[in-house]
Amino acid sequence: MTDKPLDSAGNPEEFWFNLKTNRVEFGKLTAASYRIGPFGTEAEAKNALKLVAERTTKWDEEED
Repeated sequence: MTDKPLDSAGNPEEFWFNLKTNRVEFGKLTAASYRIGPFGTEAEAKNALKLVAERTTKWDEEED
């Protein structure tokens, strides 16, 4: 069981990074095409672009 607020489907709400506004959102407030996530904390969501860049670099290195 979680102590996080639940959405209408009963799933825990999470943090997302909105690519259109460059802001963190709590819950699925925007269309999926503008969201990166989900993240467990606001701090992780704030670093979304950095995390994505690091993961991309890592995957690129693994392909070589």
